[in-house]
Amino acid sequence: MIPVRDNIRSRRFPLLTVMFIAINVAVFVYQSGLAPGELRLFFLRHGIVPVQFNMLPRFLFAGRLDVVYHLLGTLVTGMFIHGNLIHLLGNMLYLWVFGDNVEDRLGRGRFVVFYILTGALATLSHIVSAPASTVPLIGASGAIAGVLGAYFVSFPGSRILALVPLFFFLHLTEVPAILFLLFWFVLQLISGVSALAPGAVDVVAWWAHIGGFAAGVILVRLMAPRRPRRRPRLDDWGGGGPDVL
Repeated sequence: MIPVRDNIRSRRFPLLTVMFIAINVAVFVYQSGLAPGELRLFFLRHGIVPVQFNMLPRFLFAGRLDVVYHLLGTLVTGMFIHGNLIHLLGNMLYLWVFGDNVEDRLGRGRFVVFYILTGALATLSHIVSAPASTVPLIGASGAIAGVLGAYFVSFPGSRILALVPLFFFLHLTEVPAILFLLFWFVLQLISGVSALAPGAVDVVAWWAHIGGFAAGVILVRLMAPRRPRRRPRLDDWGGGGPDVL
């Protein structure tokens, strides 16, 4: 299913969501101008290479704080790099559809922290699932999975206008958000478990998606300001006075 929009309007302009989209697009435009060799080096320098994180204690004890800071920095830089145009457009579509409401729910300052933190936790989930991998991890999927997790618990009653495949055609239909996101998460979970099988080869970091979604579910509950409770009024019970027996 491909989301098009949801039925909840944000209360204010989603400045941070647009800013994150703009940064991702700007980085992609920059990397598109690199030669193939330069691009590979760019991925290695600014993406997350799981096997390097196994060496963090060694670098720390050796006093190589510059290397430690660089590796920790890739937890952030890696989430703004994409492998190709389809990778970028898919991630930015999900961020645009779901990000504005989560930004609304958290507030702008909290949303920045939430986005970076869920992205980092998603990356750590991938590192745990593939600690010996030498392939750089890039993309905003982990942070966006965190946004989906936050949306899942914050707006379960909303509806998503989505393109749904049916008999080789795409049909535009409304889907309850809770079903749309639950289906998305179960698909990631099935794919992630399959990727753990011996000899399995997969270019998608499924466990980053799973970890990011779980982090989003938890962190939005911890970080979101409490919604004020409306005091019940007499009118709520259907009249100005009690029934007479």
